[in-house]
Amino acid sequence: MSLAEENYLKTLYQLNFERNIKKDAGTTELASLLNIKPASVNDMLKKLKEKGLIDNKKYGKISLTNKGKTIALNVIRKHRLWETFLYEKLDFNWSEVHDVAEQLEHIESNKLVKKLDKFLSFPRFDPHGDPIPNEKGEIVKTHRVLLSSIKKGGFFRVVGVKDLSSDFLQYIDDLKIRINSEIILEDIQEFDKTRLLCFNENKVRISKEVSDSIFVLPL
Repeated sequence: MSLAEENYLKTLYQLNFERNIKKDAGTTELASLLNIKPASVNDMLKKLKEKGLIDNKKYGKISLTNKGKTIALNVIRKHRLWETFLYEKLDFNWSEVHDVAEQLEHIESNKLVKKLDKFLSFPRFDPHGDPIPNEKGEIVKTHRVLLSSIKKGGFFRVVGVKDLSSDFLQYIDDLKIRINSEIILEDIQEFDKTRLLCFNENKVRISKEVSDSIFVLPL
């Protein structure tokens, strides 16, 4: 598997199964996420189909075969283990780990990944709250929802983020919003849907756009 092929499979898995992005991904969604021209995406999809990694019909939606899904989950597992290692053991900020893990996720040594998992005491979630697939490709099912779906007066715990860009992570870091923060949604402005959050004797306002990128668990 080439690095590019692994990236395509990983992104397809995330489109189909994670982050509330879009189920049954098509070429347009894939090109947008990878920041690649649709023509280039079609060339790669042809290669992946020839290898039995995806199933797609002309002008149709793209799905992973069992083989493709296994490879995608393995890449995601390595990525999130490396993020956890960088965050917990090397004191990287959670806004820094994603880009570095993008490089480390393509290391092929299964022995290294097993030892890394054991060294970290078999973590179930990465620093951004995303579940880490285990060695068998099994992944923890979560019942998280987006903060934007919480009604006024709701009490919740932050369990993940949808936007992994360093700008977004730094922004909510400055607001002191963390994974496992317990927060009350005190008010929602009717005009622009701005949210007023209350936690740890602090009150902050966030936009509808920000609330669309924070995963929470209602309490």
